[in-house]
Amino acid sequence: MLFLKLFRESFLFAYDALRQNKLRTMLSLLGVTIGIFTIIAVFSAVDTLRNNLQNSVNKLGNNSVYIQKWPWVGGSDFPWWKYLQRPVPKLKDFNELTRRSQTAEALSYEIFIDNRTIKYQSNTIDGAQVDAASKDHDKTWNFDFAYGRYFTEMESKTGAPVTNIGYDIAQSLFPGGDAVGKQIKVMGRYVTIVGVFSKQGKDMLGISTDKEVLLPLNFAHNLIDIQNEKYGPQIVVRGRVGVPVDDVESELQGLMRSIRSLRPGQEDNFSLNRTTMLTNELDRLFGIINIAGAIIGGFSILVGGFGIANIMFVSVKERTNIIGIQKSLGAKNYFILLQFLIESIILCLLGGLIGLLLVYFLTFGVKAVFDIQVVLDLKNIIVGIGTSVTIGVISGIIPAYFASRLDPVEAIRTN
Repeated sequence: MLFLKLFRESFLFAYDALRQNKLRTMLSLLGVTIGIFTIIAVFSAVDTLRNNLQNSVNKLGNNSVYIQKWPWVGGSDFPWWKYLQRPVPKLKDFNELTRRSQTAEALSYEIFIDNRTIKYQSNTIDGAQVDAASKDHDKTWNFDFAYGRYFTEMESKTGAPVTNIGYDIAQSLFPGGDAVGKQIKVMGRYVTIVGVFSKQGKDMLGISTDKEVLLPLNFAHNLIDIQNEKYGPQIVVRGRVGVPVDDVESELQGLMRSIRSLRPGQEDNFSLNRTTMLTNELDRLFGIINIAGAIIGGFSILVGGFGIANIMFVSVKERTNIIGIQKSLGAKNYFILLQFLIESIILCLLGGLIGLLLVYFLTFGVKAVFDIQVVLDLKNIIVGIGTSVTIGVISGIIPAYFASRLDPVEAIRTN
């Protein structure tokens, strides 16, 4: 109770001092506000990027391996000339893997045909991404349906003229929501819509079904050469539940080398890509950005901290006479120290709260302009408040200690 009473009286002294010197208080807050704003804004931006990119990566599947011609990541010495000579995944590779793999839950052969114009009666949609995939595509990728269903096994095998379309395409061509059962013209052929993908929204990696038109692979096989490199063929393998992705990748490497008759010591002529490659690179990148933001914000807070300390020394000088009177009336050293320390902490805390408030309003601006939901985690709020309090203690402890050690007689005589 005694401590709470002392804390309350110290807070009132500090509040009165800050209220009487509004301009000085505002200028003192500026450095801390900028510093906290910079740190929290950078941390929130990184969290937002990580969250959006992780959502994109999750669509690829955490236990999936992508057999492709090119690797997803590479360093400064990227040997592109080697990869250029590699063959793309073929149907033979896919069929052999399907027959021989023991760790795979599902495999799909996929191609990306092109951006095409889609027609329904007199209406057209430009820029639709037309893709084709084998029957297990719904098991190797993560997506949901707003209406309808995926292809049946028979439709996939026979290459039936059916399709799944993206939510945006369905809304444009069929605003009444009655797309399922309608026929649209794709690549010069009429196909029946059997399913509409759920809305996924913008994607930072460009992975979205909103403007996709998905065809059965065997249907596309009748129209184009699905093994042509210009369609970017790939084999997607999702491992069995409980099987580590490392084991899946190891088995696939051995099978692909066997299927392509590669001799021992001969380099792989294929790439095995997985989402952990992306997340590891992203974590490295975000780590660098976090450090850069902390350094920039740290300098701002350092300047603000020196400003707070300077203001506190001025405040001690101005109130030396009052300190002497307080001590002559029995005020203890720790009461004087607490009084100035709380004043310093309040200054920094106000600066931190203003910085957090600016970041909070910034999230609404980014949402309105770029349609991106900014992540402002409780962790970042705690970091901002904690940093403000820490700077307040560091900046105010020396002036507060100096004030607490003043001789009451000498202090009263000071003009």
